[in-house]
Amino acid sequence: MNGDFEFVKTKTQIRRLSDLARAIWNEHFPPIIGQEQVDYMVCRFQSESAISKQIRNEGYQYYFIPCDGKNVGFFAIRPDSDALFLSKIYILHDYRGRGLARVSFEFIEDQCRLLKLPRIRLTVNRGNARTVDIYRKIGFSIVRNQVVDIGGGFVMDDYVMEKPVPAKRD
Repeated sequence: MNGDFEFVKTKTQIRRLSDLARAIWNEHFPPIIGQEQVDYMVCRFQSESAISKQIRNEGYQYYFIPCDGKNVGFFAIRPDSDALFLSKIYILHDYRGRGLARVSFEFIEDQCRLLKLPRIRLTVNRGNARTVDIYRKIGFSIVRNQVVDIGGGFVMDDYVMEKPVPAKRD
C-alpha cells in the first residue's frame, strides 16, 4: 500500500463504490445496528444515487483504498468551515490489520493541512466499541454524543470525535 488512492468521479466508479459499501456494511454492521437498519442505511446513504448526490451537491470527495490490485475499502471526506469531516472510512474484513487505515489517515491528515483546517471530525456508532478504541489510539477524542433521526424509524446514535491536525513543521 503506497497511498495511491483512486478519486471517485465516474458513474462506473460510483457503481463499484456502492457495491463495495454494501458488502462492507453487511459484513460489519448487522451485529451493531441490525440487518433492517443496515439495509435502510445502505439504500439511503450508499446507493449509487445517494453517492452521486453527495459528490455533486454536498461537497463529498470519495476515494477507493487499494490493496493487492483491487479496491478493498473507501473513505469520504468533506471540508467544513472549521474541520475536515471524515464521513466514512471502511475496509473489507479480510484486509484489516494491513496498515491500510493508517496510510488512509495520513492522506486524510495531509488533505486537512492542505485545506488549512485545524481538525478532523467524524461520527461513529456508540456501539462500535472496537472502532471507537482505534480512533482513540490514533488521537481522536469524543467531543459529544449525537442522536439523529434518519427516517424509517431509525436513529444514528453516535459519538462525534475530533482529532487536532497541526500544521507540519519544515
